[in-house]
Amino acid sequence: MTDFEKKVTMDPSGFVVLGEYVPGIVQEIRYYSTYNFIGDRIDGYEEPVALCTIEAARALKAVANEMNVYGYRLKIFDAYRPAPAVRHFVLWGIEDTDVRMKSYFYPDLQKTELFEKGYVASKSSHSRGSTIDLTLLDMKTGKEVDMGGPFDFFGELSHPDFKGVTKEQYANRMLLQSTMVRCGFVPIDCEWWHFTLKDEPYPDTYFEFPVNSEYLRK
Repeated sequence: MTDFEKKVTMDPSGFVVLGEYVPGIVQEIRYYSTYNFIGDRIDGYEEPVALCTIEAARALKAVANEMNVYGYRLKIFDAYRPAPAVRHFVLWGIEDTDVRMKSYFYPDLQKTELFEKGYVASKSSHSRGSTIDLTLLDMKTGKEVDMGGPFDFFGELSHPDFKGVTKEQYANRMLLQSTMVRCGFVPIDCEWWHFTLKDEPYPDTYFEFPVNSEYLRK
């Protein structure tokens, strides 16, 4: 199927507000804030809330239940990402003078390499509604579990199998990955935080509606 044949729609009927479906998750929606690799709020993020397909929410509920047993909660950085947000990324990539967040998120790469190496996509699985960026939160300390590198750091440090982290950090990455895989998600090789539902309900559809819980209730 070509990009031309892929569907684009504003229909949110198959989506839910993740926090209402999976109680107890923590949300830090980075693209609603200015603390992200661009440095601005991203187009389409009208509310700091995670939305996703009902199928992805069901699978994440299983992950959350299992992690709770071990004393962890899920912390969500991003879920559904509207297509206009991805276009924002692409336009930023073309504008080569804006590198104000480089030292924080891609210190060892040029902007063009972010797309070439797969860290930023011109068409994102997030726009299909069943991809999640997340980490674990320790319920005792209230802090993020140490994964050896931060969310959205673009470089080898973020590869799940990177050997330059400690044994504990690697074990934490593998705990998250193994649980997500067991509950039906598929990881990628360049970001320890990124997972897509294996049997996603809309594999060829890219949604345009904004990240706004009220939009789902219209």
